Amino acid sequence: MIALAGAPPLWALTLTYWLHMLATIAWIGGLAAVVLLILPAARASLKPEDFARLLEKIQRRLDPLGWLCLAVLLGTGLFQMTASQNYQGLLAINNRWAAAILVKHLVFVGMIGVSATLTWGIMPALRRVALLRLKGKDAPEAGRLERREIFLLRLNLGLGVLILGLTALARVS
Repeated sequence: MIALAGAPPLWALTLTYWLHMLATIAWIGGLAAVVLLILPAARASLKPEDFARLLEKIQRRLDPLGWLCLAVLLGTGLFQMTASQNYQGLLAINNRWAAAILVKHLVFVGMIGVSATLTWGIMPALRRVALLRLKGKDAPEAGRLERREIFLLRLNLGLGVLILGLTALARVS
């Protein structure tokens, strides 16, 4: 394939597609593994305190990966979008591809919001709960926070799956 004038070189587009897919697999795959495999098995076999510790350790590893993937997805996605023949300008929603991409980006913003809530809201609160427990103090909000964390992880996975569906719709449009 020969690059047209103004079109990005084939190697650059290939690299961005590869990085985009890699980041998608890492982020959504990590969420899927945690939500569908690890959490159910851990909840069934661990004491609540051990389950909470495991959840925190998983989140400490998953958060940096998720934010790195987010940055890669944002950069590569914008590059791909502007290179698409279907792209006719910012907020030009005059075909099914553009509508699917717009909704996809809105859902992506939702995933960012959920991730931010987990990273800077739920996790610090759970760490405070762990410190209280270490000091032998009661932490009545612990159960609520743990349930909210699991709900938000599931929600983020669901949003990720929705993004994959919207991507498929855009690809066939």
